[in-house]
Amino acid sequence: MSENLTKQLLIAMPSMEDPNFSRTVTIICEHNQDGAMGIIINQPTNLFVDELLSNLDATSSDYKDPENSTHKSIDEYDPVYAGGPVQIDRGFILHDSDKQWESTLIIDNDLSLTTSEDILLAIAQGKGPENVLIALGYAGWGADQLEQEISANAWLTVPYEADIIFNTPIEQRWQSAAAKIGVDLHLISNQAGHA
Repeated sequence: MSENLTKQLLIAMPSMEDPNFSRTVTIICEHNQDGAMGIIINQPTNLFVDELLSNLDATSSDYKDPENSTHKSIDEYDPVYAGGPVQIDRGFILHDSDKQWESTLIIDNDLSLTTSEDILLAIAQGKGPENVLIALGYAGWGADQLEQEISANAWLTVPYEADIIFNTPIEQRWQSAAAKIGVDLHLISNQAGHA
């Protein structure tokens, strides 16, 4: 393993044909000698956050009007994202790192990934982290697989920027992430290797 890609944004090149990853941006949450895992941040599902939270022991009024909360309340119409093709029945919550939960992976001092239900209950009650992205499933790569795909020009890597994950409109994240390193993906041919 040459470079640790943890906390890098992985941008699918226009030539990416895998439907799971076409035109995606993925935040790499963990990268080591055994492989990598990440969450796709620009593939919304047809499920909305309010539907997901309604399955918890919190009432809808708890998260629609969190009067005593200093945290930003999540919009009930925010989508739940397709985080990747692995464990699609499991929830993964990307958030800024202001608190530890039962099952939290600290990616860096300003970004964490939590998989425990306690954070969803806190979000439902308006007591969750300020910035949140909820996904079902994750993207995974075996040992050296991601490095090989990057060498084959399947991906661009860009340093993490919270604004892209939490504030940029979903349909603009792919191009906006690439623009951070001066790349216009619309000018790159879909046919890799053909002049």
